[in-house]
Amino acid sequence: MPALSPLSALIMAAYLAAFLVLTAQSARAASRPVWLFDRGDGQRLPALLFRLAFAGGLLYPLLLTAGIEPVREFSAPPAALRVAGLVFAGLGALFAAYAQHYMGASWRIGSAEGQSGAIVDTGPFGLSRNPVFVGQVALFSGFVVARPDIVQLALAAAVVLAVWLQVRVEEKVLERDLGKPYAAYRERVRRWL
Repeated sequence: MPALSPLSALIMAAYLAAFLVLTAQSARAASRPVWLFDRGDGQRLPALLFRLAFAGGLLYPLLLTAGIEPVREFSAPPAALRVAGLVFAGLGALFAAYAQHYMGASWRIGSAEGQSGAIVDTGPFGLSRNPVFVGQVALFSGFVVARPDIVQLALAAAVVLAVWLQVRVEEKVLERDLGKPYAAYRERVRRWL
């Protein structure tokens, strides 16, 4: 994927920039900190996995662009499949950023009791209770399709595991903080898609 590696790096860099800008905007709109990984229980591992996956998701294509290929691909997919993988990754990044923006002042990174925002149950949150995570998994899955190798697979697996662990924590906190309205939302809208 050497010719497509710069595009992979660009997609990831653009997503991370959007993530940071939107997070800063949400913190200002909410007038409170939105970084909650360090305040709640059971979030150390997902926080670490997210950090490693996103750092790797940016650094790995930069290494490939520089001509450093630490591992070989499992197979060489046709160019059209590689491009389709990058398109899927880009769409995943756009969907995750859109869902984060849509969440507005309710956005937070991590979860802690007493820190939950209002339930957002329209737009992408009417399709999935976790559309940001759905977009992030699609982002990394697209990279696996574009360049199927052990590094891409490990990064995608790290995101999937982080999402799975984090959703378990968040659902418990939201259930305690928001009670019946959250229970009704859980009944109406699927966890994923």
